[in-house]
Amino acid sequence: MVVTPIARYGEIHRHQTTDRGDERMAEQPTGRLTWDQYFMKVAHIVSERSTCLRAHIGAVIVRDRNILATGYNGSPSGLPHCTEVGCEIYTSTTPEGEVVENCVRTIHAEINSIAQAARNGSAIDGADVYITASPCINCLKVLINVGIHTIYYAKSYKLETIEPIVAQVTSLSLHNVVVPEGQK
Repeated sequence: MVVTPIARYGEIHRHQTTDRGDERMAEQPTGRLTWDQYFMKVAHIVSERSTCLRAHIGAVIVRDRNILATGYNGSPSGLPHCTEVGCEIYTSTTPEGEVVENCVRTIHAEINSIAQAARNGSAIDGADVYITASPCINCLKVLINVGIHTIYYAKSYKLETIEPIVAQVTSLSLHNVVVPEGQK
C-alpha cells in the first residue's frame, strides 16, 4: 500500500490531476488551505460533536468539492450517550491474537456519515471521505461497498490491519492529510 502525504499548510502546491480529471491541489498562495486541508479541517470540527469518551472522530463525505454528509462517533439517535452513562466496553480477539476493545454504544464516524447521506437521499457512489483517523477494518469494508474512491485521513489508526484490503481494491486510494496543529 502506498500512503501519499499531502503537502503541509503554507507550502506551494503544484497542479495535480486525478484519474477523474479534477484539480486536487492546484497551486495555492502561501497561507491558504488546499481543498484537502479544508475538508480535513471540517472533519476536525465535526469530531467536536462526538459523544465518545475514548476518541473524537469526524468524517466528511465530499464529491466535486461539495460536502454531501458528515458524521462523528457516538450513540444512535435517541439512545444514551457515553458522555451521559459511560462506555460499555467489550473485548474481542483478532485472528492474529490481538485483543481489542470496542464500545457497544457508539457508531463510528464513517458509518454515521453514510447513514446521514442515506437519510437525506444523497448518493455517495464515487465520492471521497475525509476522516480524522484512518478507518478501522470494518468501516473500510463499508466504505468500499458504498463506492468511496478516496479516503483521506489525518491520524494513522491500525493502518497495518487495512493494508491488505486496500492493496486489493484498485478503485480505492488512501492518503494522509496534514493540517498543522494551529490550523485544526
